[in-house]
Amino acid sequence: MKRVISLLFLMAICHLCLTAGAQERGNDFEKQARASLSQKDYIRARYLFLQAYNAFAANEQYAQATECGVQAAALYHRENYYNEAFDLLYSVERTIIGGEQKTGKEMPALRYPVTRERLRMYIKLRKTASAKEQLSKLEGWAKAAKVDSLSTNLLYTQANYYYTFGMNAQGDQAFKHLVEQYAQQADYDKAEACYQELIGMSRRSGNTSMMARAYSNYMAWHDSIANIKAQQAYNALKAQYDSSLQTIGEKDDALAARRYTIVGLCILAAILAGALVLGGIVLLRFIALNRKQQKSIRTLNEHLTLKTQFISHISAQMQPTLDTLDANLPAVQALQAFTAHIEELSALEDTLGEPYELEETNVATFCERVADEVRSQVQEGVALTVNAPKLNVRINAEHVSKVLRHLLLNAAKHTPAEGKIWLDFKKRGAHTHQFVVTDTGCGIVEDSRANLFKPFNAVRDLTQGDGLGLPICSLEATKMNGSLTLDPSYNKGARFILELHA
Repeated sequence: MKRVISLLFLMAICHLCLTAGAQERGNDFEKQARASLSQKDYIRARYLFLQAYNAFAANEQYAQATECGVQAAALYHRENYYNEAFDLLYSVERTIIGGEQKTGKEMPALRYPVTRERLRMYIKLRKTASAKEQLSKLEGWAKAAKVDSLSTNLLYTQANYYYTFGMNAQGDQAFKHLVEQYAQQADYDKAEACYQELIGMSRRSGNTSMMARAYSNYMAWHDSIANIKAQQAYNALKAQYDSSLQTIGEKDDALAARRYTIVGLCILAAILAGALVLGGIVLLRFIALNRKQQKSIRTLNEHLTLKTQFISHISAQMQPTLDTLDANLPAVQALQAFTAHIEELSALEDTLGEPYELEETNVATFCERVADEVRSQVQEGVALTVNAPKLNVRINAEHVSKVLRHLLLNAAKHTPAEGKIWLDFKKRGAHTHQFVVTDTGCGIVEDSRANLFKPFNAVRDLTQGDGLGLPICSLEATKMNGSLTLDPSYNKGARFILELHA
């Protein structure tokens, strides 16, 4: 019997030691992950957050496990690895459900960040129905959790959802509700921060009409709060004045003191009146400034429209002149290519809302055919390899091949002898797939990456190329319900990812 008791005691001690060790590892991984995140080393931070999540989950520390798991999923999401992000969030959710079953208590406060991250990804993917479903779940978790911070965060999240999908009235209503909460608590600083966030959100999204409306609402609110504060100050002074008059009436023997009090209160009233006059002047100046800014925004929009019309017609205006020049001259050929690119760019911008028709295409055959079209342009000694499975997907073969040919020709141009070029196909989900073009060439310098897909970002010698190829390819990808990006983590050359959503 004593031996059994001793054995049980030793087992309990071993369990406590293992639990303490797992908790210590989780804390250490989380600390390193946050340090890497602050240094913008996102890949290492993601790995460390995953390790911290596993350690905390094994130790049944559900709050820490959820926080680290959601953070890792956000870093997957940041690099467009949606499959991995969704799978990790599913794992975190199963961990929470296991904790609820074990403890017998629901954990809506932990369910909330998992659902919010899913919502963020669906918003970015522009999946309206899925995003709406997650928003409904998010509202349920916030209501069940009964935590003020989650209610506030929910209003911000609702506003972001509504503005993203063009429901500006609902977005305004969410922000208005949030501001009213703070106003009822007389926390004007937080209310002002809400308006500043709304203005910043509209500025980041490039929505000038929303920014003008938000700024106008902010100015009106700001002026009303200024009046409320002035009225409160006035009421306080008036109350003090009334109290002083009552004191004067009760203490006739202190006439001199009462007179000084009255004089002092009159001075304060004069100061208050002056402050109100000054406030009125400031209010008028703000109104004038607001009108001036609204006029500037309208003028800017008109100029942008005229600029777009000019660019769309520039090729037609230049073509008659170009036809009179020697078409064999490199400069003339460069101008003709430039006008053709401008016309193509303008046509794509005007028809972005008109999607291409899709057809079933064998990926392996398609990729081999595209590679064969550019093999003659590859330098001697450079290996061009295709890695694509034999399966069918729905794509627009003409426009996908157009983008891939441009990427492969760029790779062939910048990959020296003995180098390598790959064309890979990757399945990222039921309706998501990627075409990846990788080379071991000179790569793309850091300073050029930010404007890589932006047209007309620099003055160029057109005989050396007009720099419109990648912007045109990016617009083609957008029109095919996808995106074209440069992989920043690849440093042995260049890697472009064409991701499409069927």
